[in-house]
Amino acid sequence: MRTIGAEIIDMYKDHLVEEEKSNATIDKYTRDITAFLVWANGRDVDKRLILEYKEVLILNYSPRSVNSILSSLNSFFDYCGWHSCMVKALKIQKQIFSDKRKELTKAEYTRLLQAAKNNKNERLYYLMQTICSTGIRISELKYITVEAIRSKQVNINCKGKIRNIIIPTELCVILKKYIKKNNISQGAVFVSKNGRPLDRSNIWSDMKKLCESANVARSKVFPHNLRHLFARTYYSLEHDIVRLADILGHSSINTTRIYTMESGEIHRQQIERIGLLIQVTT
Repeated sequence: MRTIGAEIIDMYKDHLVEEEKSNATIDKYTRDITAFLVWANGRDVDKRLILEYKEVLILNYSPRSVNSILSSLNSFFDYCGWHSCMVKALKIQKQIFSDKRKELTKAEYTRLLQAAKNNKNERLYYLMQTICSTGIRISELKYITVEAIRSKQVNINCKGKIRNIIIPTELCVILKKYIKKNNISQGAVFVSKNGRPLDRSNIWSDMKKLCESANVARSKVFPHNLRHLFARTYYSLEHDIVRLADILGHSSINTTRIYTMESGEIHRQQIERIGLLIQVTT
């Protein structure tokens, strides 16, 4: 009989730490495993139960989310040596354009900035511009320090990879004023009241509060979408996906391609410009 208890989950978390997984990855895997345990409600873990859970996931989540959760479970089962419990991911046809309902435009980004300024949330105002003008991940915001602003560049260590990010001169100028105004002498620029670097949940919550006054759909407003806007804008200007992959810290260009997808509407316009729909008169 296979059962999952707190002790084995703690051992698995220690294993992920030894594998040098990021804190976000460890939290995500643990959250997915815990959700499965709640659903299983003490039942014996076997292949049949996992397949049943897979069907539940399909009914409630997008295919990508289903595969992400299954990946968490498969990793855990592999660690436990329960290889017979591992299940296959869903096969997803490659998407050639992005979902317009989730794509943040430059105009919407501008309205979010204006809303932050109107709300006198100066920290959020500059934070959003920092992410959007550099393309960093929200987890990498802690590397934007007083020292990095002075040198106009930052070395980011994420997922075992170190990359150098150039901080735009104009951003350095405005952040120096922000640093001086808030008496930040060293360390992370964007911190909470107790001086600790802001976490994902704080920033997510603050951004969501801007949606109504900025007239931007809530589905579009989250920190990672600022990174996507950076990627699309950079690629539209430079058309250099290899360099963009380096800037974003992607190991695979296939991941970068997801960031540079055009909307369905743009794809429609491109198809219609082909001019192969011809009305022939008799």
